[in-house]
Amino acid sequence: MANPLEKTQYGKDDFEVEDDKIVYDGFFKMYHLRLKHKTFAGGWLGPISRELFHRGEAAAAIVYDRKQDLVGLIEQFRIGALDSPYGPWCLETVAGMMEPGESGDGLIARELEEEAGIVGAELVYITSYYSSPGGCNEKIHLYCALCDLTDAGGHFGLAEEHEDIRFSVHPAEEVFATMYSNRTNNAATLLGLQWLQLNRSRLREQSL
Repeated sequence: MANPLEKTQYGKDDFEVEDDKIVYDGFFKMYHLRLKHKTFAGGWLGPISRELFHRGEAAAAIVYDRKQDLVGLIEQFRIGALDSPYGPWCLETVAGMMEPGESGDGLIARELEEEAGIVGAELVYITSYYSSPGGCNEKIHLYCALCDLTDAGGHFGLAEEHEDIRFSVHPAEEVFATMYSNRTNNAATLLGLQWLQLNRSRLREQSL
């Protein structure tokens, strides 16, 4: 019997899209869909109308120095956090949006250099997840980037992309102690830090 945690009773053949059109086409896209899908009781639901915010695929990496037990975080202005009590300058993983034909590994290697000045990190794949599947198709591939953070830090970002990024390094214990009550208030960073907490001892033992 199939594990219900791995596979639902329905799949890609159990919904029908009757209409799909772009209603906004800018840096991102917004689609309006008219569709129907099977119900758990065995019938059909719909047709229903839904808006879909199209962001595509992205990748993110929590940066960790396992020999010195240090975590690297980037800081930048985020328009979606204007209402945050901490302000819109969030502490985050290194991350970026995938270009056509680009792999998650290749993207993170590029973003590590652009956003943090790091080259040659060892990448450990963690998981892939949908950030907000109720209305957005963004899929994030999450990694841990293992590297030497000695003398790391500074200001980075591409001027042509209007980026103003600060990369800073912190003792892991200090980051873990405050990660639920400070500016690490975004999903990729919290998931990366939680994974690091669970795997930190194993990673440090492997470095001996």
